[in-house]
Amino acid sequence: MMRKTPAATLNITLDVCPMTFVKTKLELEDLAPGDLLEVLLREGEPLANVTRSCEDEGHAVLEKARYDGEIWRLLIRRGADA
Repeated sequence: MMRKTPAATLNITLDVCPMTFVKTKLELEDLAPGDLLEVLLREGEPLANVTRSCEDEGHAVLEKARYDGEIWRLLIRRGADA
């Protein structure tokens, strides 16, 4: 069974695009392929852009759920070729 515990958590709720994805990408680069990253971010542009950009880079968005109010939680598995 796949491990569901994130290797790291990134809170980018105070950041705006494009820094939201830049910080997410840098955090993912520090993880091993297959590791999970939990990302807390605001709905709207950050949520849409980080989700799309991670998938475009070969990562898998395993979960996308409302966390608290306008804050969302993404669970991203680092891709092997990213």
